[in-house]
Amino acid sequence: MSHIVASILDGLVATAEAALGGIALTVVLSLVAGLALLSPRWPVRAVARVYVEVFRGTSEVVQLFWLYFVLPVLVGFQLVPMFAGILVLGLNHGAYGAEVVRGAVQSVPRAQHEGALALNLSPAQRMTRVILPQAFVEMLPPFNNLFIQLLKSTALLSFISAGEIAERGELLRPVFGADIGWIYGTELVLYLLLAVVITTGMRALERWAARRLGRTPSARRTRVPITEAGGAG
Repeated sequence: MSHIVASILDGLVATAEAALGGIALTVVLSLVAGLALLSPRWPVRAVARVYVEVFRGTSEVVQLFWLYFVLPVLVGFQLVPMFAGILVLGLNHGAYGAEVVRGAVQSVPRAQHEGALALNLSPAQRMTRVILPQAFVEMLPPFNNLFIQLLKSTALLSFISAGEIAERGELLRPVFGADIGWIYGTELVLYLLLAVVITTGMRALERWAARRLGRTPSARRTRVPITEAGGAG
């Protein structure tokens, strides 16, 4: 059993690298494409919309195969498996994240836009100093879900031999078929632990962002009615 666990743990670093790289690329593409969807220039909106719909509307597995197997045939250049995996994870989840950014920016009250305009701020200043800081708080919960989904998608990199957890488990299965429960059970636990790490980090970021805006943390809000009820009793 220890050999199974140790072998799968060898893929933990590769899974973490793929997840972190994919998350970093997702954040960048989400912001760029999400803001482009709100651009007053229709060609910019059109390009962003095409990107979002293509990567949301096609299979992530097919995207991975195109990038890793088809692209080298077309251009004569083979991508490193890990780089190809990170690129697909970022491109795919960045398309979903773009809609998160767009929705969060549009959820900022109109009065905030008008107030920034009254202060004679430039469009860039209105976005960076007023709109985005408020939208950022609204982005965090859906981005938490998106990052966990991205983590689970790293298992697709086993198709191109990136050396992550899922591939390590599949290499063990023909030899340790009788212990298949241990193989997949270990994988489940590792993915769960990584998801908990992501969620813990994102929750801490939510609390920090809320404090920066002067908002009361949700935990404190939930305790207030209980205190008042107790006082009334």
